[in-house]
Amino acid sequence: MRPLHSTSDRIELASGGPAMVDNARVLQILSLITDARSSGEVLSLFREAVAGLGADAGFFLSCLRDHATRTSVRSLWACDPAWPAEYAAQRWFEHDPWLRYASSNAEPARSSNLVCSSQKEVAFIRAAAEHGFAFALIAPSPSSVGLSRVGVLCLGSTDLERFAGEKYPQVRVLARALSMELHHSIAKSMREELLQGVRLTEADLQLLRCEAAGHSSKVIGAAMKLEAKTIDSRFQRVNAKLGAPDRRTAVRIARLYGLL
Repeated sequence: MRPLHSTSDRIELASGGPAMVDNARVLQILSLITDARSSGEVLSLFREAVAGLGADAGFFLSCLRDHATRTSVRSLWACDPAWPAEYAAQRWFEHDPWLRYASSNAEPARSSNLVCSSQKEVAFIRAAAEHGFAFALIAPSPSSVGLSRVGVLCLGSTDLERFAGEKYPQVRVLARALSMELHHSIAKSMREELLQGVRLTEADLQLLRCEAAGHSSKVIGAAMKLEAKTIDSRFQRVNAKLGAPDRRTAVRIARLYGLL
């Protein structure tokens, strides 16, 4: 697993005073995130949403496993600025029980209801508590590609009652929606970065679509009036662009990034 790759910006939320839940504003923010044009704009909206949900702190992780030994983690932070730095330095994403929960569950849950599976996860919980996450609401955001792409929103508080009582059902629903919107926004950003970074053309994507449909080089070549060996050469170039050992893996990567 490669080191944590984060596009995070660190924001310290103001503390003190009773938590106020602004459902109407959070609903507005959800649609604004969809149309946001920059990561800075998404981050600003995320910070406001965390406050609108009555949390003291929050962070969102989008974890993409595009290879057996390679994982990319994108993150947004609205908390004590020391926490994202520690999270990266300690490689907590490898021992994060909240991320683990999101990998196999779709329902939001309170952190107090989750069970740690190792001493390292216990250490994570203690470290998180020191940075505003003594009590947390965990909202997974699953995707159509299963465990290969997982997102999780974590809302934190030092108040035991923050995620309880009559307001909890509304906060739970809004947290789930926020998690999904953030996950979609980051996925869209990663897709654009990949397209620009490796310079995939429409012809490259068409080849990948043909492979995804199960067509052989001979069949693809016949449709394009090209020889099969020419199609094989084109696939080799596409594979190289995506860092894939073969065309099947190239299709998998393309699907993970939403290109197909």
